[in-house]
Amino acid sequence: MPRLKLPAPRCVFRALVLALCVQAAFSSVAFGTNFASEYELLRQAPPAAFAWIADKSEPDEQGFVGFHHRDGKWYEAGMQRGGCRMLIGAVVAGDEKRADAAWRAIDVTFAHQIEDGGFLSNPKPNDKHPVTKAERVETAYFFLQELGRALLVLKASPMEALFHDRIEALEPKLRRATAFLQSGFDSIVFKVGYTANRLLIAAKAFGLCGVVLNEDTLKASSAKLVAAALKRRDADGVFVERGGRDSSYNAVSLLMGQVLLLYLPNPDLDAAMVKTMAWERTRIKETGEVDVEGNTRTGVGREKGISGQPKEVNYPEVAQALCYFGMIHDDPSAIKLAEKVQAWHK
Repeated sequence: MPRLKLPAPRCVFRALVLALCVQAAFSSVAFGTNFASEYELLRQAPPAAFAWIADKSEPDEQGFVGFHHRDGKWYEAGMQRGGCRMLIGAVVAGDEKRADAAWRAIDVTFAHQIEDGGFLSNPKPNDKHPVTKAERVETAYFFLQELGRALLVLKASPMEALFHDRIEALEPKLRRATAFLQSGFDSIVFKVGYTANRLLIAAKAFGLCGVVLNEDTLKASSAKLVAAALKRRDADGVFVERGGRDSSYNAVSLLMGQVLLLYLPNPDLDAAMVKTMAWERTRIKETGEVDVEGNTRTGVGREKGISGQPKEVNYPEVAQALCYFGMIHDDPSAIKLAEKVQAWHK
């Protein structure tokens, strides 16, 4: 993977910032610069922000990705979100063939949509109880937060014409899925209130799908979840994860919040991004390794993922969070930290 090279002249870096945009249909983010679209952001993004989105994997013959592909069976909608990232990467690269292949993962996910608008959920490995509605809501918003983003990137790109009819055909299904989310809204904070990053993931699902569908009730639900997440910070503004700080999940909160801000401005959230980034920077070692000392969830063996293995630092999202912040806030030092993270992890 090539190393990220910082533009030397400040004027070139300003050009990158000017390329980060929300279309005229969107408002500018709280820090006052007008942006065009996330599509343009990614077109101009340094490799550390884009490389992991633009991987070369594709859905298998069943349209499965991730654990579904690994196990050859369907578990839940959230595990299909990688197909949405593949679509984003293909759209930004202008690769129509790969974008078409990535869309299969979306079609297959909605083929598992059931009567209540949610998605079929089967017990995962090591599950010891039937799947609850709260769990179905959670996996639905994990998928929809990345689908909403992919659709917005696609709609802002030259490839929109190729997918226009497919997007229109998908929208009624998306409305049913978001209605299912709304029906389970009260369960979200109750279930995942211990982890700020999941509140922001849910906020991103409601907010970005609300932009896609031009639905104010979804945007309002997003704002409520953002407010709940902002209450889950410590005295220094660091997002709380299981009662403490976590250098990986804090970066996930940073990334989710910044993507949401591109479409739905929120001065309080933007101020929180600035404050919590100050702590995140201190967790990047000179080598680019992310410091896990004192983490409450990742890198210290306290929590296991679906694979049964201890959760580790999510390096791709740490690098992306740093890159997005650097580009949005015209901060070359954040880009340089992203370069170090990328170089250490590759």
